[in-house]
Amino acid sequence: MAVPKKVLKRQTLRNIEYYGLQEIFDELYQKSLENRKFRNLMELILMEENIKLAYRNMKKNDGSTTPGVDGKTIEHLAKMTEKEVIELVRNKLEWYTPKAIRRVEIDKGNGKKRPLGIASIEDRLIQQCILQVLEPICEAKFHDRSNGFRPNRGVENALAQAEKLIQSNKLYIVVDIDIKGFFDNVSHGKLLKQLWTIGIQDKKLISIISAMLKGEIAEIGFPEKGTAQGSIISPLLSNVVLNELDWWIASQWEFMPTRHVYKEAIKANGTQSKSKKYRALRNSTLKECFIVRYADDFKIFCRKHKDAVVMFEATKQWLKTRLGLDISPEKSKIVNLKHSYSEFLGFRIKVHKKGKDTKCKPPVDKYVVKSHISEKALKKIKTNAKERIIAIQKTNGSRAGEYAIRDYNSFVMGMQNYYSMATCVNPDIQTLAYEIKTSIKIRLNTRVKRRTNEALTPYLSERYGKSKELRFINGVPLVPIGYVQHRVPLHKKAVVNKYTAEGRKEIHKQLETVDIERVHELMRNPISNETVEFNDNCVSLFVAQRGKCAICKLPLTLENMRCVRKIPKSCGGDDKYNNLIIVHKEMERLIKSQDNKEIKRILNKYKLESNQRRKVNTIRKNAGLEEIDVKALDKEL
Repeated sequence: MAVPKKVLKRQTLRNIEYYGLQEIFDELYQKSLENRKFRNLMELILMEENIKLAYRNMKKNDGSTTPGVDGKTIEHLAKMTEKEVIELVRNKLEWYTPKAIRRVEIDKGNGKKRPLGIASIEDRLIQQCILQVLEPICEAKFHDRSNGFRPNRGVENALAQAEKLIQSNKLYIVVDIDIKGFFDNVSHGKLLKQLWTIGIQDKKLISIISAMLKGEIAEIGFPEKGTAQGSIISPLLSNVVLNELDWWIASQWEFMPTRHVYKEAIKANGTQSKSKKYRALRNSTLKECFIVRYADDFKIFCRKHKDAVVMFEATKQWLKTRLGLDISPEKSKIVNLKHSYSEFLGFRIKVHKKGKDTKCKPPVDKYVVKSHISEKALKKIKTNAKERIIAIQKTNGSRAGEYAIRDYNSFVMGMQNYYSMATCVNPDIQTLAYEIKTSIKIRLNTRVKRRTNEALTPYLSERYGKSKELRFINGVPLVPIGYVQHRVPLHKKAVVNKYTAEGRKEIHKQLETVDIERVHELMRNPISNETVEFNDNCVSLFVAQRGKCAICKLPLTLENMRCVRKIPKSCGGDDKYNNLIIVHKEMERLIKSQDNKEIKRILNKYKLESNQRRKVNTIRKNAGLEEIDVKALDKEL
């Protein structure tokens, strides 16, 4: 099977193509769109390439180092040969019985505990094998406004959809429904029937998923309902459960068939307009409503209060009758956004009057979205920031102190990236910025310096260079928590899809700019035994090089990336930005190798152009190594 030409792409896409599975997954997606039935999925799940892909995807997950009840982690699998891992999965799936799930509890924002189920590492590998095959099938069935736990979707897309319905569609009445203990109350029988309905009709696979759902929880017993939060496959299964809700809400209005077929225009993003159809539906007795969902957190947007009352009761009854789920009466309500706030994904959303809408005759009041960071989120931000300041205080300028500052900076930048989608993010953060600055002054007063001659890396300079609140500890920058501005949340482009060639092309195009999460990943994982200057410059170079190798231009990850000194320390080099370069690990071998066979192998594999070879030779020359002569190598070998 041909593997498409490699360009800049997400790690999972690289892995899928590396193992030659892209065409298979694309075909599953297309067949699912055509409502085909899938009765032989176990053959795909047990494929050698699928098992290898599962291991590769799983080992990059932070949870792979968390032990299950047997105490084993990814390190246990890493010691096995490929053949042994493949046989392990195939043997276990002959007559599958999962090991007991280790139950742990983590703190929730409201002070309560959230239970997580940690399966054994072998069972997690099996779940990953199944997930990879089920995901393209399910993706073809999911609603466009379902945003949680799905590829190329996230909180930003959910917020963008909600704000569009409020501001553009003028739907100011919101039905807020909170499902009581959703993950703990999912009906196993109903879920298995839903999988069957969307086309997953491999009986062996259904029995395996049933065994996973009913697997023993250590010290508790065998559950009669619920999906374990923390399992690899649970997010997908939870979306399958609520997918039926998405389409039921959609059937009440936007997908209600009409007698007349309206000719609609195609929008710039590739989707079809429905304005003519909606105009006709508004003349009927139907209730105008739209759902936006992220995992089990969803809202229904309505135009009229009386419609919202009907939808509230109808949805409550539907959830109970169809899915066996109850709602939380104290948390579920109807909100008029002109008068009150509605909370969604850590944000408080409302509308406020701003001028007149002159498109209407006569002009009417115009309302625009106004969003804040939720009170709960602000409290959590303050607590987390102070904890990290205390961690810095407990260090004394040692290397541990540098890592503590790095952790604080990573937290602040991650928080700013997320909550910058609130229109009032700056005034909200300023309410706690003074308290955080006071904490820094009290705890780190003697160590914190204003900017003097310390040079900022290009990345930090671009982001915080104009801030007067930037401070330094032993030359290491401490980023200002209050230096943040609002950014508009963006919709997912309709064409973006990891299971179509056109969709992947768009993903690759978008990734020409560096994903900030990859930058944070670098910050959280500094290169050991190197200076903080080296690591900071490494992050800056990663951004400057757009996440690609400076020589071969291949995309870089934590695993294949190497930061190399152009002039080695032994030859008088240092850790300054201009003396460093980020390359693929194979290019590092090419730079340092004195083995002609190894050099020849790499040159043949990567087909470097003359200008790329010149870069390699310049660095080799600086290190006192012999320059690579391609013609001489050809004669010798």
